Amino acid sequence: MTTPSPLLDIHVRHKSFAGQEVLHDIRLQLHGGECVTLVGASGCGKSTLLRIASGLDRDYAGKVRLDGQPLSGPTRDIRFVFQEPRLFPWLTVAGNVGFDAGGVVDASRVAALLDEVGLPGLGGRLPKELSGGQAQRVAIARGLFVQPRVLLLDEPFSAVDAFTRLKLQELLLRVARAHRVAVLMVTHDIDEAVYLGDRVVVFEANPGRIFPPIAVPLAQPRDRDGAAVGEVIASVRHALEQAHAL
Repeated sequence: MTTPSPLLDIHVRHKSFAGQEVLHDIRLQLHGGECVTLVGASGCGKSTLLRIASGLDRDYAGKVRLDGQPLSGPTRDIRFVFQEPRLFPWLTVAGNVGFDAGGVVDASRVAALLDEVGLPGLGGRLPKELSGGQAQRVAIARGLFVQPRVLLLDEPFSAVDAFTRLKLQELLLRVARAHRVAVLMVTHDIDEAVYLGDRVVVFEANPGRIFPPIAVPLAQPRDRDGAAVGEVIASVRHALEQAHAL
């Protein structure tokens, strides 16, 4: 059986800051419709890898390919959701979602996305009128507006309370499936990495390098408290101990 070609193929031979190598010999592939989560200690290079994958950082040795073609910079096919929502405070919620339209905004599409992320009828509000969880829902809707093929997320739920975090995890699974978008996500939460990911990639620091991905062969929706999920969590925790991240 032929293995399908990766949608996103990342190869970073090395990446340095101020003469210090922060990423070394990273090879990571992401297939269509797949969710891969990245875990590791702070400062190990996870966020740097996302910036390279997005085309925002081109100062490295290596190559990123999207559907077989070299990535030379940011593209509408790859969208980035940051740790903070980074909404424009002077724009309404609808204006933020449709900001990348590059012309006349399709109001019906904006409204449909807001409904999909659980914010129906809030398009006229300003960001200051939103809770943290609502603002991050807007950021996800904005990321999906241009119909990307890949969604990159850098600890997108770290600033919200635990209950909101669980709801946003379910939201991400639902919209990723509905939009058939591949997801590459950084998180410090081991449970979250296993609950969301089809594969979990563990980083080792100084310089950043990755262990072989840990497969999560469990269908969605998953039982957060089930034995099968617990076994994978234990495997990830063991790998993090080997990487000296715990």
